[in-house]
Amino acid sequence: MGRRKGSNTAQTSTNSSNQFEGTKIRFQDADDDGVATDNSNLDESILAVDKATEDVSMGEPDVSFVDSDAGDDKTSADYYFDSYSHFGIHEEMLKDVVRTKTYQNVIYQNKFLFQNKVVLDVGAGTGILSLFCAKAGAAHVYAVECSHMADMAKQIVETNGLSDVITVLKGKIEEIELPVAKVDIIISEWMGYFLLFENMLNTVLYARDKWLFNDGVVLPDKASLYLTAIEDAEYKDDKIEFWNNVYGFDMSCIKKQAMMEPLVDTVDQNQIVTNSHLLKTMDISKMAPGDASFTASFKLVAQRDDYIHAFVAYFDVSFTKCHKLMGFSTGPKSRATHWKQTVLYLEDVLTICEGEAIVGSMTVAPNKKNPRDVDIMVKYSLSGRRCVVSRVQFYKMR
Repeated sequence: MGRRKGSNTAQTSTNSSNQFEGTKIRFQDADDDGVATDNSNLDESILAVDKATEDVSMGEPDVSFVDSDAGDDKTSADYYFDSYSHFGIHEEMLKDVVRTKTYQNVIYQNKFLFQNKVVLDVGAGTGILSLFCAKAGAAHVYAVECSHMADMAKQIVETNGLSDVITVLKGKIEEIELPVAKVDIIISEWMGYFLLFENMLNTVLYARDKWLFNDGVVLPDKASLYLTAIEDAEYKDDKIEFWNNVYGFDMSCIKKQAMMEPLVDTVDQNQIVTNSHLLKTMDISKMAPGDASFTASFKLVAQRDDYIHAFVAYFDVSFTKCHKLMGFSTGPKSRATHWKQTVLYLEDVLTICEGEAIVGSMTVAPNKKNPRDVDIMVKYSLSGRRCVVSRVQFYKMR
């Protein structure tokens, strides 16, 4: 396997570029037949977003995560809003054509949802989604942005002659007051690495519960998290085993920390060894804030004889209220996005034969100290002809 390029760790703030082309999509299991619909970067490997999330238990998991950062007060929560004041992050997101074009298509191709409606844009950034909504005929759009980019968004709205339709409000959703009691639509691009990194989902849910009409629409309204397994010998050696011998010195004490930090990177689809398993589907229009913490079981079946060095997580997003199903995937078999995939390296190298299965569970929860960080616990076992292993590993996205 050739070395991947353009990687970065989960320490990079979220929220890219690949030319958007409409392709046939389907939210179906890769092993099942399905019906194609039009949109975005999804391909025939994507699992059903709306199928039942089997083997998932929700609620606050009773798990004690290892805290390796005692005494470290610098967190993603401290820097979150400041990071979005820098135009470079917004440039990356806007140039992620899969992301931005999907939102544009959702709005422009479904104007019946927006015409004469009041819209709330949560985490508006440059205001691009608000601009789309205004052009689609919204009666008024309230664009809420907490970072200093709100000042630029106001200028952008004025420059484009839309000040009579778009009102930019600077502040936290939890602290601002809207000039209206209720809104018809809430739109947001809240997804982080691993879907849940940075914990912006709870902000959207707060806005939904406070301001959305009972029959209002949340866009997007579905998000699904998946897990697969890959061969990654060369890159794991470069990123993890490297610490065993650094210019003749043993720095293996860093190796444990490196193993605990998921890597945000683009995975070549040829590295994939197993099927993809749907861990959880979230219905943004109905879920409770606590539902973002969950434990889900998984079964990954090898599709060939190979070695497994890491699990890989990715997510799909869908807009089910549209005239036709629309959405996109961040999976390794779909056109790349700025979210890439999330790689969780294993302490063991698993020698797996075709048809053998890795079974286990993944527990996901916000870090208790820094809720914008994500704690992940993976229990997994393999009882194969050439490898028998059972282990628990902890990860922390920060």
